[in-house]
Amino acid sequence: MKYLHTMVRISDLDASLRFYCDGLGLQEVRRKEVPKGRFTLIFLAAPESLDAELELTYNWDPESYTGGRNFGHLAFRVHDIYQVCGHLQAMGITINRPPRDGHMAFVRSPDGISIELLQQGDALEPCEPWVSMENVGSW
Repeated sequence: MKYLHTMVRISDLDASLRFYCDGLGLQEVRRKEVPKGRFTLIFLAAPESLDAELELTYNWDPESYTGGRNFGHLAFRVHDIYQVCGHLQAMGITINRPPRDGHMAFVRSPDGISIELLQQGDALEPCEPWVSMENVGSW
């Protein structure tokens, strides 16, 4: 058995690609347009784990998605959690659970999918502004 991918439905293709690619650094691996079914599949992967994909499903007909928290979360290991959170914050993305401990943070995608970020190796030394930051919203 081999793990293939996790699928999440998205409502705004551009906002989602900005979040997952520009924000988190995932790369588009392939894309499949299905005109008959009126949807697009976009497969993304982290540069260090190309065989574990995230499938974004974009339905062409408008649809509202709720319950992103019910899904659970996606988790990514990062080289420098402070750098990643700072980059996301500079993009206007809310850090819902800041990396106060130098080890773990949570953010949400444009569609409310909870994303856990974990520091690779040992936790980084706690530092500001993260230590003083409160949680925002739910994660």
